[in-house]
Amino acid sequence: MSCSEDATPGTDSLDALDDAVAAAAFRRLVRLLRHRTDAANIDLMGLAGFCRNCLGDWIAEASEETPHAMDWVDGRAIVYGMPYDQWKAQHQQPATPEQLARMEESMAKNPHR
Repeated sequence: MSCSEDATPGTDSLDALDDAVAAAAFRRLVRLLRHRTDAANIDLMGLAGFCRNCLGDWIAEASEETPHAMDWVDGRAIVYGMPYDQWKAQHQQPATPEQLARMEESMAKNPHR
């Protein structure tokens, strides 16, 4: 599964989860990631196959069919709490070859459509 793909919709117990509960949990996750700037995106990708950018992209995609449509730039700014370029300049380090290899291995485990 890439950042822009979803698991099989409609077959998951998450689909029965109240939207307010899901939104509260999502906000808590985003606030934790804002606080944990030491958790590098490349390491999140290497471990879990997604990162802050994915979350921002998912926000943008989810907004497409609403009156509040936004692009990926706006979606990522919500996740980062600031413009992505600003966060990147303040917190992101260059990825090592090992981190890149771990990310590629991890991404290969994601389900694909």
